Amino acid sequence: MAASDPRAELGRTLTRLKERSGLSYQSLGARVHLSKSAVHRYCSGSSAPADFGTVERIGRATGATRPELEELFELWSLAAASSETPAAPPVERVDPATPAPKKHRRPLMVAVVLTILVGLLVVLDGQRGTPDPGPADAQWISGPTWTLPPEPVPDQFFGVTINSKTGHMPDFEVGAVRLWDSGTLWAKLQPEPGRFDWTLLDRQVAGAEASSLPVLFVIGGTPGWAAPAGPRAPYPEDARAAPPDDLARWDAFVTALAGRYAGRIEAYELWVLATDRRFYSGTVETLVDMTRRAHRIVKKADPRATLVCPGMGNLWTEEGRETLRAFAALGGYDHCDVAGIKLYQRSAADPPETMLQLTGVVDEILHEAGVHPRIWNTGTTYTIPLQDKLDETTARNFAVRFYLVGLLARKTFLERMYFYNWGGAKIPIVLQPDGGSPTPAARAVEALQRWLAGAEVHSCGHGPAVDLPPNAWQCRFTAPAGSGSAPVTIVWTHEGTATVTAATDMTSVQRLDGTSSALSAGNPLTIGEDPALVRHLAGP
Repeated sequence: MAASDPRAELGRTLTRLKERSGLSYQSLGARVHLSKSAVHRYCSGSSAPADFGTVERIGRATGATRPELEELFELWSLAAASSETPAAPPVERVDPATPAPKKHRRPLMVAVVLTILVGLLVVLDGQRGTPDPGPADAQWISGPTWTLPPEPVPDQFFGVTINSKTGHMPDFEVGAVRLWDSGTLWAKLQPEPGRFDWTLLDRQVAGAEASSLPVLFVIGGTPGWAAPAGPRAPYPEDARAAPPDDLARWDAFVTALAGRYAGRIEAYELWVLATDRRFYSGTVETLVDMTRRAHRIVKKADPRATLVCPGMGNLWTEEGRETLRAFAALGGYDHCDVAGIKLYQRSAADPPETMLQLTGVVDEILHEAGVHPRIWNTGTTYTIPLQDKLDETTARNFAVRFYLVGLLARKTFLERMYFYNWGGAKIPIVLQPDGGSPTPAARAVEALQRWLAGAEVHSCGHGPAVDLPPNAWQCRFTAPAGSGSAPVTIVWTHEGTATVTAATDMTSVQRLDGTSSALSAGNPLTIGEDPALVRHLAGP
């Protein structure tokens, strides 16, 4: 393929693939173990990687097809040759049909052969995960994203938010419930000063108790009488986004709530969404004060209760991140047991693995503040009902991978995932409408829980660092097997398929639909967007 400037042509092709994938320079760099600036240099054509392995990783991360990878190899070969070969003196123009003299053909053939050989060696090396050796690139690290001593995956990890007022609970297996959009707004529970109506909350708590599910109660929606000048919250009740004008009213509500449900409600999320003015219009300083007051009141009434700091969402925006920074800097996390963080994709159609960008952002912000709280994922974005529904297969795969992302983020102290939601149907992924049957997505989440019943997780990883293709992920566990235990691995891709060679200790692979097949060492194992469970021989 001819090109007047091979590096520029390579850069244009890489840019086209990057833009098609929707990835930023930073997120693409994170996937292929390069710095943001290095990816930008290659896409702008200002430089070309020293090896094709780097180009191939970028191509695969952006979803390049086999023909596109072959095109990238040809472009890289030309760019590499133009970078290393001195400019040739002008030569006499000849008819293309006229064979070139031997003295010209031999050096050219040698150069082409050497280029192809080097390229092939680099491709093979790139498959083992060799990074771009340029000084500006991120350090290459081979191994899992994290490794810890084996820890059980608790049932409570698999949470859902209840979007129903009936008190009904899921007809499929879950481990915990969160009450929001469930008729339990503060404004609903305390319609006027000094008078409480616990009817709906009693019903919800009783339903959870009957199903042996721990409850996370969420506070939000100040009664209109407590903040009459405050902006209205987006609910039909006379609820306000502002904190109460007098925080003594906050103290009175929290006191009545914690006193009534001591020992029955496991945890309290102290505000639903602190980073969206539709839900909270007060200052961060007031929010920290409310958190401090609630901690004192709840712990006095129920020392075993878990206090979840106000939910922090909109973290794809700088405004949301600034609220999180301010709350942490003002000492808000000194007054609760758990940080409530809203993890979700930019769009429901994006792979769930993109949420890991947010866990990285949150970890960095909290580290800068010098705090490392436990984290529960407690929600999504206000706009979720406006997004298109996913097809059945994608919904099933994404629902399962939502929880697997929680395991991938365990190194950032993420302990629990609450899927939004159960009971509603106006969302991209429906698990079960209240009164309806569980969907294939719900049954797949249930299958994942069966896989992990009694299992202990000890590592998760991604791509070449753990000897997988760039689009593949895995988490490793020790699971019950007969009278003992044996290793198992859950594998999947964020898009497309990947093929690996079955190792000598692999015995079988099980799919979400319940089917399974035997594995033989050396045979190909195809990994797809639907997570699969690989069983291994028990160790000595």
